[in-house]
Amino acid sequence: MSALETLLLVFQVIVAFCLVGFILIQHGKGADAGAAFGSGASATVFGSRGSGNFLTRTTTVLAILFLGNSLVLGYLATQSVKQQGSLMQGVEPVVIEQPVVDTPAGETTRGPLTDIPEIPE
Repeated sequence: MSALETLLLVFQVIVAFCLVGFILIQHGKGADAGAAFGSGASATVFGSRGSGNFLTRTTTVLAILFLGNSLVLGYLATQSVKQQGSLMQGVEPVVIEQPVVDTPAGETTRGPLTDIPEIPE
């Protein structure tokens, strides 16, 4: 694994954790109904509507970074597989030599070593 692939993989993990964190921080659509009746949302850090835009845009940017980085990592992985070649490249073939059994001219070999039937005379 090259240094670039390691760096991109670390970046991928960091972006993934940030993306999960920002998704969990966001509140759902049902939480807006409570803010409409004065539940004290104006005292929050971003105001009653300000956090939605910031968190939504940050989540979008993180999702784009995650997708782009995934595509680059996938491309690099396919290039490294193409460069490696075949798994069997450079492997010597295994040759198993069978011992030759000399039999006299009139005799035939019977038993488990041959599966040729005997020719009738």
